[in-house]
Amino acid sequence: MTRILCAGLATVDLVYRVDRVPGVDEKAQATAFAVAAGGPAANAAVTAAALGAEVTLVTAVGTHPLGSLIRADLTSFGVRIIDASPDSCAPPPVSAITVLAGTGERTIVSRNAGDVAVAVPDGGLPDADLTLVDGHHPALAVAAARGARRLLVDAGSWRPVFAEILPYAEVVAASAAFRHPAATAPTDAALAAAIDAPHVLVTHGPDPVRWFSGDRSGEVPVPPVTAVDTAGAGDVFHGALAVALAGSADLPDCIAFAAKVAGVRVTHEGPRDWLAAL
Repeated sequence: MTRILCAGLATVDLVYRVDRVPGVDEKAQATAFAVAAGGPAANAAVTAAALGAEVTLVTAVGTHPLGSLIRADLTSFGVRIIDASPDSCAPPPVSAITVLAGTGERTIVSRNAGDVAVAVPDGGLPDADLTLVDGHHPALAVAAARGARRLLVDAGSWRPVFAEILPYAEVVAASAAFRHPAATAPTDAALAAAIDAPHVLVTHGPDPVRWFSGDRSGEVPVPPVTAVDTAGAGDVFHGALAVALAGSADLPDCIAFAAKVAGVRVTHEGPRDWLAAL
């Protein structure tokens, strides 16, 4: 069985579905509500486990009651958790996610874990066929990157720690919003050159994914779907990409597989119901 190690953020996600997003000093009645564990690494871990991988998530949970929700949700979907802050009584990060029913677009307010110092667990990190890091919890991210056999980096938005992580990467999956300080122009090619990893891909939501491998490049179309909930779609893409890459498939084929799985995600409401459609 393929072994995937995910290192990064786990949150509590409060997901509201609304017919309209309220303005300042307005209220809106939600048409649906869900609570689940979230965060880039956590969502990718759930996806990889659903696709048949043996998945370990190294993150910070702690002893706060909300941490129990994270543990229960992730373990119920087959994710093994290594808690890097087992004695912390602070609440885990919480995200409030509002999904617009008409389009599936989402608005997120979150605290993340930018000021939380998390050390590498005393027992170190487990071996894996492929490691995914999202750049959260910098000490964990750097340790996971240095110890990885093969490293996939989820580059959603620039963080200083990426300067230490990217040199170890085999594949960097960057969003179109990712801004590398060394990029000479706001183009995918300039971003790929600045990242300077063996393989770089840049996602553009429903538009084709651009990829760069040395002197080769191309794009992979994203299957057209009717989106009803885009929350976590990028995380799902990365989890599916990790599984495909661990199977040593061709990069464009891996991207196509990940895009297909992400397409399943966005056609279902809520954070977990889509898994039954895989």
